[in-house]
Amino acid sequence: MHLSPDEIIFWQLGFIKLNGTSVFTWALMLLLVVGAKLITRHLSTGLTRTRWQNLLEIIVTGIEQQIAEVGLSQPRTYLGFLGTLFLFLAAAALATIIPGYEPPTGSLSTTTALALCVLVAVPAFGIADQGLPGYLKSYLEPTVLMLPFNIISEVSRTLALAVRLFGNMMSGAMIIAILLTITPFLFPILMTALGLLTGMVQAYIFSILAAVYIAAATRTGTPGATLNA
Repeated sequence: MHLSPDEIIFWQLGFIKLNGTSVFTWALMLLLVVGAKLITRHLSTGLTRTRWQNLLEIIVTGIEQQIAEVGLSQPRTYLGFLGTLFLFLAAAALATIIPGYEPPTGSLSTTTALALCVLVAVPAFGIADQGLPGYLKSYLEPTVLMLPFNIISEVSRTLALAVRLFGNMMSGAMIIAILLTITPFLFPILMTALGLLTGMVQAYIFSILAAVYIAAATRTGTPGATLNA
């Protein structure tokens, strides 16, 4: 078992490497795309529906409800981004039951890329909701002196997102590796289940934090909204 998929090298030519992080990330994205295509190819609006459609509707409805509870008034506007983010992280954790697979979230490069997606999405949704002048004005609230601190806050929370997800996934993998080394025949199933649970929890937390940041960016006109978020 590897602590990070970066350690797995499938192909190398000089300084160019094709490591496990890249392979498992693209394989996971391909799996999600193909799975979404297969599940949605025969959607029905009638009373007779397939089990896959029922499962899909339960997942979508659940994600919409969570987005609404965060404080975003139009959940469907943010469903594409936040839903995809959650499904990618959840699938990365669930796929660990496949022999030879290592979750790409065990690499700091992957978690940093996900955090950068949130960094770009927050102002994008904020500008779409408030307009460019209204969103930029939020950086000057409550006074102009807060401008550098608000900018630092944007960068630091992005870094915190990346490091938090990476640290939790790495620590989980390290604990499982240590326990499997000590008792290789006693804990494999239990540790695999624990890894799945940890991955799902981290997917939920990461997605909720992204939703909270977006909610703060789209409610800058509400007094105290930024502070409460």
